[in-house]
Amino acid sequence: MTNLRPYLEVTKPKLVSLLVFTAFAGMVLAAHATGASVSLAAWAQGLAVITLACAGANATTCYLDRDIDARMDRTSRRPLPRGSIDPPERALYWGLALILVALFLAWMQNLLAFSAIALGVLDNVVVYSALTKRRSPLNIILGSFSGGLPVVYGWAFVAGSINLVPILMAALVVLWTPNHIWSLAVRYRGDYARAGVPMLPVVMGEAKAIRCIAVTAFLLVAFSVALDPLGSFGSVYLGVAAGMGAAVVALNAWLWANPTPRKAWVVFKFSSPYLAVLFAAMIVSPYLLR
Repeated sequence: MTNLRPYLEVTKPKLVSLLVFTAFAGMVLAAHATGASVSLAAWAQGLAVITLACAGANATTCYLDRDIDARMDRTSRRPLPRGSIDPPERALYWGLALILVALFLAWMQNLLAFSAIALGVLDNVVVYSALTKRRSPLNIILGSFSGGLPVVYGWAFVAGSINLVPILMAALVVLWTPNHIWSLAVRYRGDYARAGVPMLPVVMGEAKAIRCIAVTAFLLVAFSVALDPLGSFGSVYLGVAAGMGAAVVALNAWLWANPTPRKAWVVFKFSSPYLAVLFAAMIVSPYLLR
């Protein structure tokens, strides 16, 4: 029997879970804002669609990036470099199948939900992985839009429309992405250089890249706090954004003052829980204040 574990690994479940959680936040806030009554089956369908889309995009990019992954110590044990999926085209077919199922289900929901899924896949697979990852230090900026689109999908699925709130939530993820990825790239700068991937620390050097990372963090925190008056997320969210933001500012100032790959790794490891906690605060804030 074919070992199914490598096929799960190429979908990058940890990354998928974070993106699905942001989509869930969009669904919850849309239901609260519109007063929509969403059945348990509908909740399950919405979460399934975004899970399939994210997993499929990840599996497809693992196929496209398999030569890069083989040259990097951090990724050399992924299923394709180690030969756990052979031939590698099976990972591509697996990813495309997941994407097609997600697109079909989203099409059955509404046009805005379908558009969010389609644009997210297009940005991640084509714009980021196929076109810019190997060619431009702007790769992660151009590819960051796909990270914000699950929120838009979640809102559109429930509400059938889009307003300023999901756009602001998506923008938060877009602003978060460079700090998250570039801090990882500082830690593994040698890996990216060896693989020929022009991530910012490779192109600009470690010191300049760390200054850029810190600036993106400061902008991210300022935007996260400004979200409350812009999107009316509530005082609970505002308190969490201020507290978590202070930690982000402190960590990035610490990195800027004495830049080292180890400190960049600490910034990277804190970034995912930071985003998850912010979105959790968005979810609970309106209900706690109601």
